[in-house]
Amino acid sequence: MQFGIFTVGDVTTDPTTGRTPTEHERIEATVAIAKKAEEVGLDVFATGQHHNPPFIPSAPTTTLAYIAAHTERIILSTSTTLITTTDPVRIAEDYATLQHLSNGRMDLMMGRGNTGPVYPWFGKDIRDGIPLAIENYALLHRLWREDVVDWQGKYRTPLQGFTSTPRPLDGIPPFVWHGSIRSPEIAEQAAYYGDGFFSNHIFWPASHTKQMVQLYRRRFEHYGHGRADQAIVGLGGQVFMRKNSQDAVREFRPYFDNAPVYGHGPSLEEFTSQTPLTVGSPQEVIEKTLGFREYAGDYQRQLWLLDHAGLPLKTVLEQLDILGEEVVPVLRKEFAALRPAHVPDAPTHPSLLAAAGGGHDSTVHAVDDVTGASPESDHTATLEVTK
Repeated sequence: MQFGIFTVGDVTTDPTTGRTPTEHERIEATVAIAKKAEEVGLDVFATGQHHNPPFIPSAPTTTLAYIAAHTERIILSTSTTLITTTDPVRIAEDYATLQHLSNGRMDLMMGRGNTGPVYPWFGKDIRDGIPLAIENYALLHRLWREDVVDWQGKYRTPLQGFTSTPRPLDGIPPFVWHGSIRSPEIAEQAAYYGDGFFSNHIFWPASHTKQMVQLYRRRFEHYGHGRADQAIVGLGGQVFMRKNSQDAVREFRPYFDNAPVYGHGPSLEEFTSQTPLTVGSPQEVIEKTLGFREYAGDYQRQLWLLDHAGLPLKTVLEQLDILGEEVVPVLRKEFAALRPAHVPDAPTHPSLLAAAGGGHDSTVHAVDDVTGASPESDHTATLEVTK
């Protein structure tokens, strides 16, 4: 099982000091956090993609390529890549380049984003969000698997005899997760292709996440990619820890109460009781995270949000120390003991390459046997959403 962190890259005033970091400081902090995540033994670092203030990660591949050059082991990912407002040709080229620069130490998560004004900035309409996600990913899927693509759709200009460069490393397309909080169509899309499904359930109760994950698992099996319990699932979460629960609550409360995303709403106590947010001791984080398995099943990736709401870098690095030293080692052991042997690990470039035969001449079909995806002749997937 993979454990890691994700960032949304918000530039938020620290409510306890009144100080707001500069964009430069926040970008440098992102790199420092990623390097620290590797240092403490985490598996994954993921950054979001935003094109509006107060966020700084507008160029995730640039940031991740820089981090790749300063790390050796950690997997680099996104949370998320905006499949709706980013041209799939650019995604194909940019992330294939990142794949080469990181020597395959990357994957990515597709998502629609949750900021309405972004759509017209890129010539799109938010009311087309789901159709854009479906059509754009269908094209991206082909661009990474076919050397020459002829394509025509509704939302971008046609392609004739187009080859996306560079080609994927070793002929193996990057593994893709589809991230969604609320859209069953995206769970269906992930199942259709046999890709991973990431439920970033940080604002939602367990009952909602359970429905989404069960839908994905059921449809994953329907499309013939394996048993439902072999589907590739990732979950999000939020934590703030101190040795004593009372200290954690007291220190985090002003950040929670003033956070742009969830401040001035339900109380911290209400939020922690109804969502995955855990504010307390390392043992409380361990117990609550193990409880995710009760409604999501055996899953492959757990990411936490740590650097948000104005928390200073020093505090975030302290949180990473606790996570790496006291929490993740226990979770690795406990989840491994609970997981049946037939449930697969999260795919990585080495595992996909090995399954495909290990050579540079691996065929498309060999790759697709691993990822569970089928090359499509149509420009869009036919998605049947069952609730």
